[in-house]
Amino acid sequence: MKTMSCQQLGGPCDLAHQGMTADEVIKAQDRHLKEVVAKGDTTHQTALKEMKGRWKNPIKGMGWYRQAKRDFAALPEG
Repeated sequence: MKTMSCQQLGGPCDLAHQGMTADEVIKAQDRHLKEVVAKGDTTHQTALKEMKGRWKNPIKGMGWYRQAKRDFAALPEG
């Protein structure tokens, strides 16, 4: 199990996301961004917009995804 923060994934806060894989952590970040913006948190709007934009620009999005996976792999277990 590894932990990455919202900020490590491009967001503005230090909420910790845990997962066994980078994909689990990235999905948790996506849910987090959607939930807090839906509740009116304006500080996360930019990160949510960037997340949605990654899927509109696949080449740039894959670069972000690969970097997030490398960052996750470099983290210590626990």
